[in-house]
Parts: sequence; C-alpha cells; structure tokens
Amino acid sequence: MHLASPTMATATWALVAVYCAVTIILVVRGALKTRSMSDYAVGTAGFSPAFVGLSLAAAMTSAATFIINPGFIALYGVSAMLSFGIVFPAGALISLVILSKRFRTHGTSVKALTMAQWIGTRYKSPGYSLLFAFLSLLLITFIVLICVGLTTVLSHSLNISETWTLVGIVVFVFGYMMFGGANSMVYTNTVQALIMLAVAVILLGSGYPHFRDGVRGFLDKLAAIDPGLVHTTNAKSFLFRDYFEIVLTQIIVGVAVICQPHIITKSLLLKDDRSVNRYLIVGVTAQAIFFLVVFVGFYARLTFPTLTANGIPLRMDEIVPAYVVSEFPVYVGLIVVLGLISAGISTIEGLIQSISTTITADIIRPLFGRWLPSEDGRRARTELRINRFAVIVMGAVAIWLSLDQIAHPKLSVGIFAQNGVYAYFAAAFVPLVFGMFLKHVPSVAAIGATLTAIVVHFLMYFLKVPIPGTAATGENPSVAAATAIVASVIVGMILYALFRQRSVTQE
Repeated sequence: MHLASPTMATATWALVAVYCAVTIILVVRGALKTRSMSDYAVGTAGFSPAFVGLSLAAAMTSAATFIINPGFIALYGVSAMLSFGIVFPAGALISLVILSKRFRTHGTSVKALTMAQWIGTRYKSPGYSLLFAFLSLLLITFIVLICVGLTTVLSHSLNISETWTLVGIVVFVFGYMMFGGANSMVYTNTVQALIMLAVAVILLGSGYPHFRDGVRGFLDKLAAIDPGLVHTTNAKSFLFRDYFEIVLTQIIVGVAVICQPHIITKSLLLKDDRSVNRYLIVGVTAQAIFFLVVFVGFYARLTFPTLTANGIPLRMDEIVPAYVVSEFPVYVGLIVVLGLISAGISTIEGLIQSISTTITADIIRPLFGRWLPSEDGRRARTELRINRFAVIVMGAVAIWLSLDQIAHPKLSVGIFAQNGVYAYFAAAFVPLVFGMFLKHVPSVAAIGATLTAIVVHFLMYFLKVPIPGTAATGENPSVAAATAIVASVIVGMILYALFRQRSVTQE
C-alpha cells in the first residue's frame, strides 16, 4: 500500500541518504577508539553525563513508544493510554532512578561489561552468569519489534516493498554496529535523542485542532467513533479489561523493565559517581516526554475512524506510519519520519551492542576461551572478530523473524516482543534487586527466583491461565510477567531466609 506522494517519497530518499552519511561519520569516529571488547561494551570513558543521559533516553525509547504503542491507543482508547502512557512510565522512571545508582556501585567495582557478568560476579557463580547470557537472547524479540516498526514507517514513506525495506535496515544498522560499539553509540544516540525531542513536540502538537471544543469535545469525537474509546477499561481487548491489567500489572512491569542490559548498564558509561545525578536528570526528563508520544494514537484514530486508508484496512502497526504520511506536509513529515527512524535505531543499537557483547564475553569466552589466543593483543582482536560474526548472525535471525511478524502478527508485533522481553526482565528482577539491596544473598535464592520467573511466565502465557477475581489471563504478557515477578520474589525470599545463614558463614 503506497500512501506517500511522489514528492514525499523522493524527499524521504534524500533524507535517508543524509542520515546514513552522518551516522557513518559518527561510527567511524567511534570505531577508531575501539580496540577491545571492553571498548566495544562500555567505551573508552570520558562521556558527558548529559550525553549519556540522552543516550539512555534514546535507548529506552524504541519503535514501540513512537510507532507501535500509539496503535494500541488508537484501537482501545483511554484504557490503553492509562496503561502505556501513565502507569507504566511512572513505574519505569521511579525504578530507573533507584536502581541505576546501586547497579553502578557494584558494576564499576568488578569491571562488569554486561548484566550477565554483573550477576555472575555478584553471586560468585559462573554458571549463573552463563544462564543469563543465554536468557539475553530473548531480547532478540525486541529487535524484531523495532525492525518491523521501522520497516512499516519507511516502506510507506519510500513507497517500496516491506521486504526490501527490512533487508536494507538490517544490513545498514547491523553493519555499522559491528565496529563502533559504545564509542559510536553514545554519539549517535545523543543526536537521535535531540531529533526525537523535536519530533515528540511536533507529534503531540499535531492534534491541537481536535481540542477546539476543549477536552470534553475531544472525548465526544472519540466516543462518536466507538464509546469504548473513552472508557477507562476496555472489554474488547485482552490487555486492558480491568484495573488489575491496566494498573497493578503495569506498575510491576514498569518497575522491572529497567532490568534490561541496554538500559541498566548505561550508568557504567559514566566517568565517576558524581556524574550520576546529572545523567539521571537529563535522561528522566527526556524519557518522560517520549512516553507521552503514545497520545498520538488518539489523533490517528480521529484521522482514520474506520481504521482504513484508501479503502484498505490498516494493521495496528501501520496506524501511526499512515497518520504521519497522510497528515503532515512534506517538510514536516520528513522531520517526523526522521524522528521515528531515530526512535527505532537508537534502541536497536543498544540491543545489538549488549546482546553481541554478551554472546562474545559471556557465552563464547567461558565455553571456548581455551581455544582463543593467549597473547592479550591477539586475543582482543579475535574476540572483536567473533563479536562481529555474532552481529551478522543476529541480523539474519532478525530478518527471518521480522518477515514472519509482518505477515502473521498476533494483533501486533508488540505482543511477540513483550513475551520475550518481559520473560527476560522477570527473570532478572530478583537477582538484581536482591544483589543491590540485601547482604549475604545465597546464590540458590537468586537462581531459584530466576528459574521460577521463567517457568511461571511461559506457563501463564501459553496456557492463558486466568487470575482469580479478575478478567485478566496470562494471554496478556504483562499479566504473565507480573505474576512471574511476584512468584519469583516469594520464592527468592523463602530461599533467602532458609539459606542466608549458610551464606554468611561461607563469606
């Protein structure tokens, strides 16, 4: 389906060319400083805390926030806005402030490059570190979400097929991330975050004509399309049926979502502890603005009340791209498209960097390290080559899974991504929080909690287990994850109480 005018398509091609050229310049600058896996993972230090804060906000804000999640608001209205636009952000931002400082304290003392290493050193368990390294592969589902979101935006803006758009995105982004790592990522993320801030303002302001009759008039327009859009719960959705799903599960998930490597490890890029407060102020302020962008889903629904464009039904993941292409004049549309591209690429860079580093440092090195060169210089170069090969494999897997999600989504690629990502941070929550705030934590408590979270999450999701006294079931990934987190905390606390004294004696 071609929605962009020929002028818009031509201008977008020019924009993409310029964007690629600027990105390559920044990547080359970073790549010249990357000589080891440590450089690739956390950079050569000396970054401004404001730059790292903007990099954090850009990494946290993905295609989900700017492209996919507004589609949920377009479909389900106020109930989705409460969930994705208010409750979840509140939990996430409060958690970010609390957890970042504590994570950095241990991470810098042991020179951890990845979350798996942080957990392995905290609990003195190489096996536990290896388990988390493999669990990190679940985050590839998030890469798929971003690839699908970017593909949808660019294919509509360039008027080309989704398949070729997807291949081009993956080859370009995965290609340059093979070289620069953290050194280039902080620079590119900072530029992306500044663009995204401008675009967030444009998108949020684009619907001002709908408020000519005030907030009540705005809600009346939505109600005329579907009365369910203005209710605080929505029985038509398996995500927003009652306040248990909208509020309680989203608070739990919002708090735990920070336990992802491309988010929590950002504090390790700071030069010293004095920079943390400035880093958090910049990051939290920018992120709060980004979270509000999901409100654009309301504008999109008012633009496409029947959820069709040119007589063709819109998939949920196409709603926002269609709104951008049809609503804005060319010059403004180009800026918005650039912001949407930035939102996706900023997060995918962080995911590629963190997952490939984990594969190299936490899977390949412990399992096959005996066959790597013993001399430090040769070993470092060999590990970088292995890391680049891991990026290539990840790119191929991303294309395969993304094509399937474009053709056969379950409502949205967002559900696919949530299932994988939520399982990961549900498994990571207890070991991270216990490791930060409790002393003498026995490894059996953390490992037991992790295994409990994984088992409960996937059983809840695939069996669609209902929550007694509510309309919620495990079919909603947030419900599955929240239940898994609560179960893992209970198991972790029981094991902590039973084995803590033994841990004290051993230490």
